[in-house]
Amino acid sequence: MVEVALPSGTVAIPLELEMPASSPAAVVALAHGSGSGREHPFLVGLAAALREAGYATARFDFPYRAAGRRMPGPAAHAIATWSAVTAELARTLPAVPFVAAGKSYGGRMASMAAADGVIDPAALVYLGYPFHPPGKPEAPRGAHLPAIAAPQLFVEGTTDPFIQPLDQFTDAVATCQDAEIVWIAGGGHSFEMKGARRPADEVGALIAASVLQFLRTRVAPPARG
Repeated sequence: MVEVALPSGTVAIPLELEMPASSPAAVVALAHGSGSGREHPFLVGLAAALREAGYATARFDFPYRAAGRRMPGPAAHAIATWSAVTAELARTLPAVPFVAAGKSYGGRMASMAAADGVIDPAALVYLGYPFHPPGKPEAPRGAHLPAIAAPQLFVEGTTDPFIQPLDQFTDAVATCQDAEIVWIAGGGHSFEMKGARRPADEVGALIAASVLQFLRTRVAPPARG
């Protein structure tokens, strides 16, 4: 359990730190989307694939989820959670590079924490960044992204309603200091494919390939042997 300081008092959230067989090249903190938790099969499958490749993983719940609520609390609560998770991982793995990653909401909250200077990760990975609410491109959520100095990876499905029209999204990413997009052709917000049903843990493991390529070239390769 990790303690998070909120305006209403300190709360405890669960964090599952899992190590690879060898010394980790980096530790990847994985935050969940708004409607799920750390136990979602997508994150479990993704984390397992990352560990197999030599990276430690840390899955955690935001305070609203830990309290049994379905809807996210204020963004400040999520940013405070990212701060607490980062501090805990720095204490536990002090010499290991830290990567902040998250599915949808969890990734967006990591980006806000980084833009505010609350966390200073070696890189950020967004798995289906929710650039705007579906059908509301007039309400973008990316003005803070250019303030982030760390490399940013956006893994995005081409049919995801949160990033349509695609040109608006790609133009926003182009304003970032150091960012790239990996497109999942035909993928939706959770990388689901029309006419091709796969278990969520398998989807997470498949998405890991794109994340690993980024980590190996931009953060640190896994140890040999």
